[in-house]
Amino acid sequence: MTVAATVALAAALAAAVGYGVSTVMQAVGTRRARGLAVARQPLVLAALAIDGAAWLLSLAALDRLPLFVVQTVLASSLVVVVLLAARVLGARLRPVDAAAVAAVVAALVVLAAGAGDQPAVAPPPGFTPAVLSAGAVLAGAAVAAYRAGPPALLACLGGLGYSGAAVAARGSHAAGDLLATVLQPSAAAVVVCGAVGTVSYLRALERGTVGAVAAVEAVVEVVVPGAVGVALLGDTVRTGWAAPVAGALVVAVAGCVVLAASPANAATEQAPEAPAAA
Repeated sequence: MTVAATVALAAALAAAVGYGVSTVMQAVGTRRARGLAVARQPLVLAALAIDGAAWLLSLAALDRLPLFVVQTVLASSLVVVVLLAARVLGARLRPVDAAAVAAVVAALVVLAAGAGDQPAVAPPPGFTPAVLSAGAVLAGAAVAAYRAGPPALLACLGGLGYSGAAVAARGSHAAGDLLATVLQPSAAAVVVCGAVGTVSYLRALERGTVGAVAAVEAVVEVVVPGAVGVALLGDTVRTGWAAPVAGALVVAVAGCVVLAASPANAATEQAPEAPAAA
């Protein structure tokens, strides 16, 4: 890998670690307060700052790496969540979780080797209207499903929202420097789709079980943008690496599904404990 690709991969890994750490920090913070008081918890505020930094790192990674690599690395934040939850929250770590962690890490190594340095290329004609339209459709679907939509649908919308944001970001990077990227019309789709993903995913967690919701979201967030990147945005695999990369993607997604169902992951979404009596 080139220096630029190595830096981008490091940024993606740092983003995954940041998302995982922030999830556990928010879990600890919500155990110390209820309702709006949670927003005043230093841990929660710090976690939100880490989320923002992780998002910026993921955008930097998309400048030099294909979507299927970046999105899989970000989904691997479940590895960080499970390991930290076992350590910090006292959650149970199953033998299958340890095996899934090892499998995901090994799959990421193969993906990184099979992709290499792939700077963002100019998207095809009609890309910007397409991503803006997709963002509007997803926003409408999220509004319609918010009140009574089933958890699986909401989780799918969450994954599609995050997918749309990633696809729009990858396409926007072809504009050149950071300022030019931010000023692209498709950058609006990053914001809209990101909001849809966040709201829909949180609503899915309210209405469904953590494991099932996280599994659906993780699969959609890896598969959909990865396919779009290969089909429309010039993302490719190094010669001779197609089979290993395809296998690594399957292993990584399967490992993330296992970790999504882990008791350690569920521990991060438990209700806060009631304050002790005076």
